[in-house]
Amino acid sequence: MNNFGKLHDLVKSLEGDFEKFYDKSNSAAGTRVRKGMQELKNMAQQIRSEVQNMKNTGGEAAGAAAGGAKKAAGAAGGAKKAGAAAGGAKKAAPAAKKK
Repeated sequence: MNNFGKLHDLVKSLEGDFEKFYDKSNSAAGTRVRKGMQELKNMAQQIRSEVQNMKNTGGEAAGAAAGGAKKAAGAAGGAKKAGAAAGGAKKAAPAAKKK
């Protein structure tokens, strides 16, 4: 939950610069907004990756049995999905060349 706090603090810290840029047309504030939005983007990507990794490993608080059962079921379904993605949309064989 610490990441959410950091994300919230970053958004709150940008509030003044947003107001200065949009309401008062302060271009320096616009630069700070762009910089803050880049930080927000990077933070969001980091959190997104962390959430995905926790989901894939069963999470910290999730029971090992429940996570393992989901993984086993997901692995079987994942193999089907991977096969469908790789060869599911098969193309027709090319026509024989005429001589």
